Amino acid sequence: MKGKSIYIVVLLTLMINVSCEKWMELIPPQGLIREEFWKTKEDVQAVLMGAYETFAGMDANLFKYGEIRSDMVTGDYNQNWREQQVAEGNIYPENWMCDWANFYKVINYCNEVIKNAPLVQDLDDTFSDYILQGYLSEAYFLRSLSYFYLVRLFKDVPYITEPTETDDADFYQAKIDGEEILGYLLTDLEEYRKYATIDGYPTLEELKGRATKAAIDALMADIALWQFDYESTLKYIARVESNPVYVLMPGDKWFEIFYPGNSLESIFEFQFNESLNQRNGMYGTTQRNSYQYDPSQKAIEMFAKEFTRELVRGEDVSIKKYGENDFIIWKYVGRAPDGETTRSGSDQSSCNWVVYRLADLKLMKAEALSQMGLFTEALDLINEIRFRADVPPIALPNSQASYEDAIMEERALELAFEGKRWFDLMRMGRRNDYARKSKLIEIIIQNVPSTQKRILATKLTNPLGWYYPIYYQEIERNRNLVQNPYYDN
Repeated sequence: MKGKSIYIVVLLTLMINVSCEKWMELIPPQGLIREEFWKTKEDVQAVLMGAYETFAGMDANLFKYGEIRSDMVTGDYNQNWREQQVAEGNIYPENWMCDWANFYKVINYCNEVIKNAPLVQDLDDTFSDYILQGYLSEAYFLRSLSYFYLVRLFKDVPYITEPTETDDADFYQAKIDGEEILGYLLTDLEEYRKYATIDGYPTLEELKGRATKAAIDALMADIALWQFDYESTLKYIARVESNPVYVLMPGDKWFEIFYPGNSLESIFEFQFNESLNQRNGMYGTTQRNSYQYDPSQKAIEMFAKEFTRELVRGEDVSIKKYGENDFIIWKYVGRAPDGETTRSGSDQSSCNWVVYRLADLKLMKAEALSQMGLFTEALDLINEIRFRADVPPIALPNSQASYEDAIMEERALELAFEGKRWFDLMRMGRRNDYARKSKLIEIIIQNVPSTQKRILATKLTNPLGWYYPIYYQEIERNRNLVQNPYYDN
């Protein structure tokens, strides 16, 4: 997607020296050319690990895409001005946050694996069908996760399933309907899920940081919920729940989801290890002296001791108070749920980025059940999450809107700052032919200055404005791309 990227670009993919202890230790290639590559299963894994590493490197942007347009964070004075424009709804095609290049880089790595791995098997006698199909299941998972982000961010995008290897590749692919893409993803994931491992990786880091059946099921549930296919959502979540290794962490160990990570609750998280030159961006984005992103007033009222009795997820756990109106996000800064012990040394950049965990799926399940009118079952799940958090159970009237509001609130509490909020609000706003669009607008404009409320509310009235424009360089480069209609003026 970034011009005539010939195959040599793929050969610049970071190579990997695989061991149980260092499964993602990447080593640069030494002047490889195409004829020397795609010879062994290690070459296949090298490109696959390049896809993981590239996706992991987007962690801070995944946070921004999922949070800064919503109501749980606010920009501080060091917030990038382009990101400030996004938060205020002033998004233009020149904004670098509209650049989808890294998502398509992940997709290209996956397409390389999908195309070339079967050919490598003819050359490497040690490359068994079991290993091959396992690698393919990982490639389809990462490619599908990339496209799921793209569809939620841009709506309609080019759907590319062939790698960019030569100068004569088709660089001018048009967009296709995002819903059609999601259908393709579910077909691929269902097909290759049967080849994914349940517990066959040798280390905890791999079990939580590489695609498993549970990770694929979680992604499928997320896609199905986005499509309002509630029965399928329940089916995919049931497959995760049938595996007893995934359990909610006890309340007194809730913070271990984030430090040290790879908890019993975790289903899939991008791994980081600064000693291997793999650094996350969240400590630098949220630590006190960065002055980039702080908890919003809404988040403060949800977590601060002066407003709530939240303890498991509250002040000194999800957020930290330094003084009057001086709060930071603590999840990615703290080493313990005490508001005092910060990460130090290599720990600062080794915080994993959690993509799916069991509490997320339980609240997805509650949402699906409530939309099907199964209110008692949905309430049990909401209160299960609240019981773990040591807060009182709630009672709700039997209406879809009441349950939707309660689940959105519980997801905000449980999954704060985890890159979920904006997509949750979009899902709510899109449901039932935009029946609750006004509720989304009401929530969002609470987080902007009073002088901007009316302007932003007007912009959000058109649901096409909930998506990003296509980056201007892509429009200039690809003659078949059409700008998202909201921005085509």
